[in-house]
Amino acid sequence: MSPHKLDAIDRMILAELQADGRMTNVELAKRVGISAPPCLRRVRTLEEAGYIRGYHAKVDARRLGFEVQVFAMVGLVSQAEADLVAFEERCRAWPLVRECHMLNGEVDFLLKCVAPDLSTFQNFLTEQLTAAENVASVKTSLVIRDAKDEPGVPFDVLEARVNTAP
Repeated sequence: MSPHKLDAIDRMILAELQADGRMTNVELAKRVGISAPPCLRRVRTLEEAGYIRGYHAKVDARRLGFEVQVFAMVGLVSQAEADLVAFEERCRAWPLVRECHMLNGEVDFLLKCVAPDLSTFQNFLTEQLTAAENVASVKTSLVIRDAKDEPGVPFDVLEARVNTAP
């Protein structure tokens, strides 16, 4: 199933679940205008095809005591595929690293990290991240506040593209 083969109901299902992944199948079916059994079949098909990768609660990190959020821009010594994969595996093993993105350009990776306090992050930075094999440089930026944190994709933009495609 490719994006252009999704029909309007599939896209509505994805948009509704992105906004509220906790709703019941009956409520979802009502919102997209179909009955519950075919809605459930469509959701399962979307899951199996990889359009829905999971369901998560959006927790408040600060309420849980994670006061520090940092973006770390990492440069590697070598960008050979084996070295890139090794760094990605290392990032998956570090609990403080919540996101890891390989980039094109001056920086090889952008990491989003959270920590309960600055000293915990500093220990991670000096003892693990900068000490890691193949890491040449790390530049960090401390997040002061979040102005926007939207998950997923903008479905209104997708709908506009689908409706104007030849």
